Amino acid sequence: MQIPFETKPHIKSWDFVVLLFYKYVTIENPTEFLNDHRALCEQLGIKGRFVVAHEGLNGTCEGTPDSINEYVKILTNDPRFGDMHIKYSQGTGNSFPKLKIKVRPEIVSLGLGENDIDPNKITGIHLKPSELHSWFENGEDFEIIDMRNDYEHAVGHFPNSVLPKLKNFRDLPREIKNLKHLKDKKVLTVCTGGVRCEKASGYLKSQGFKTVYQLDGGMVSYMEQFPGQNFNGAMYSFDGRNVIDYDQGNHEIIGRCVRCGNKTENYVDCKNESCHGQFLYCKDCLNKYGKIYCEDRCDAHLTFFGKILKRFSLSK
Repeated sequence: MQIPFETKPHIKSWDFVVLLFYKYVTIENPTEFLNDHRALCEQLGIKGRFVVAHEGLNGTCEGTPDSINEYVKILTNDPRFGDMHIKYSQGTGNSFPKLKIKVRPEIVSLGLGENDIDPNKITGIHLKPSELHSWFENGEDFEIIDMRNDYEHAVGHFPNSVLPKLKNFRDLPREIKNLKHLKDKKVLTVCTGGVRCEKASGYLKSQGFKTVYQLDGGMVSYMEQFPGQNFNGAMYSFDGRNVIDYDQGNHEIIGRCVRCGNKTENYVDCKNESCHGQFLYCKDCLNKYGKIYCEDRCDAHLTFFGKILKRFSLSK
C-alpha cells in the first residue's frame, strides 16, 4: 500500500496536491465502481477527472494533503490498486473546476475495438526512470517514440524523440506506417504518466517491433527524479496548470507562439467553440489580437464565411 506522507514528507508543506495514476486491471462493474468512487471523492472534497472501464482506472485529481492522504489509503486498500504507481505534484487549488467521472470502453482510447491491446497480456519492458537516465548518460543506442499529442510535445520533450503525427492517441494505428523503419531498433515509448505508452508499447509489439520498452511512470516520474536533466522545456498537463516542471522554472523555454514565433509556454483554446483545440500563443499576441482559431484543427467546423474570417485574422 502507498502511504504518501510516510514516503514523501515534503508533500505535507504543500497547500494542495495533484495525483496522477492509472491501472490496467479488470473492473467487473464499472458503473458500480463509478458510483462508489464519486461518493468517496465528494466525501473528501476531491476534484478531478476519472475514466473507468472494464480494463481499469485512469485518474488525475486534486485535494488538500490530508484529503489526498486519506484518498490514497482507501484506494490502495483495494487489492486491485494496492501496487498502483501514483505520481504526486504540487497543486494550486484550481487545477480542476469540478469532479468528473465517466465510464468508457477504454481508459485511454486506441480505438481498435475487439482487437484492442490488453497490457496485462502484451506490453513493452518497463524501464525505470533511473535506467533511462543511465541510458542517456552512457550513450545507449535507442529511439524514443513520444506517444503524446502534437500540442503537448510543443512545450517540452526528451531530446531527439520521434513524434508521430497524433492529434489524439487513437491516431496511432493510422500513423504506424511512418514508424516501420524503427521495427528493428531498440525503442522506448513515453507519455505523461504512463497510461498511453504502456498500451502503445503493446501495440508496437503486436505490429512486429522487436525490442520495445516503456517508461515506467511516464515523464512525470523521470522529471521528479531528474529535474532539468535530459529533457527540453517543460511538460504539458491536462489540468488548470497547463504546464508544469520540477526545476522551479530554471529550464530553457522551447515552446513557440504560433503567431509571432516568440518563446512561450502559454496555452490558449481555439476560438471555435466546437473545436477547443489547444496551442501555444504568447500573452503579447493574446493582448494584441485576442483569441484566434487553431492552425488547422477546426476548418471542418467553419462555414465558408467563417473560413474567410479565419484567414483574414491570421494574416493580420
